[in-house]
Amino acid sequence: MNRELKELEQKIGYQFQDEKLFAQAMTHSSYANEHRLSKAGCNERLEFLGDAVLEVVSSDFLFHMYPDKPEGELTKIRASIVCEPTLAYCAADIDLGSYLLLGRGEEATGGRGRNSVVSDAMEALIGAIYLDGGFANAKEFIHRFIMNDIEHKQLFYDSKTILQEMVQASTEDHLEYEVLREEGPDHNKTFEVRALLGGEEIGRGTGRTKKAAEAVAAYRGILKLRDNKE
Repeated sequence: MNRELKELEQKIGYQFQDEKLFAQAMTHSSYANEHRLSKAGCNERLEFLGDAVLEVVSSDFLFHMYPDKPEGELTKIRASIVCEPTLAYCAADIDLGSYLLLGRGEEATGGRGRNSVVSDAMEALIGAIYLDGGFANAKEFIHRFIMNDIEHKQLFYDSKTILQEMVQASTEDHLEYEVLREEGPDHNKTFEVRALLGGEEIGRGTGRTKKAAEAVAAYRGILKLRDNKE
């Protein structure tokens, strides 16, 4: 196993018995195609399995954590945690994108930072841990890296709506978003946006799309407004 994957093992606190399985979880389809590996050589099948394991574990966790919430609310909370942006947010905590094997084209267009790529890799890693170490180890990984800090993940998922509601309930000041910076070619842009309340900056964020950057800015705005109330 190469040094990078050993480093990732240390980060996640799980040691693979089957190193090939671990490497497959980190192999994007673009790399497999470029190196003429079989269709089963990339992480797509593991992603399929990991998605199912994640749904079971997250459902079980929320069912027991919120015994009084109805099905509809549990479904909404689960959606906020297992959606693509939130999984990418979780993947960023372990810098998962830097360990992926990508084809040259995907690498050149910013694949390591693309939400769809890293969120899929997160699910593939769950699938690989499940196959290698069983359900208990996959469950432990999910609890540690995905089901942690649920309240903030919910805020992150619906940050623009939540911020708008907070503003409407407490002030007549106007909320708006301003693009500060837009860099890179069309296929690999980075946006920096700030949220302004009454002309004053309350949060700033960056993202691969304007919408993603606004969501981060709104999330940070929520945290700032909450801190000001306390």
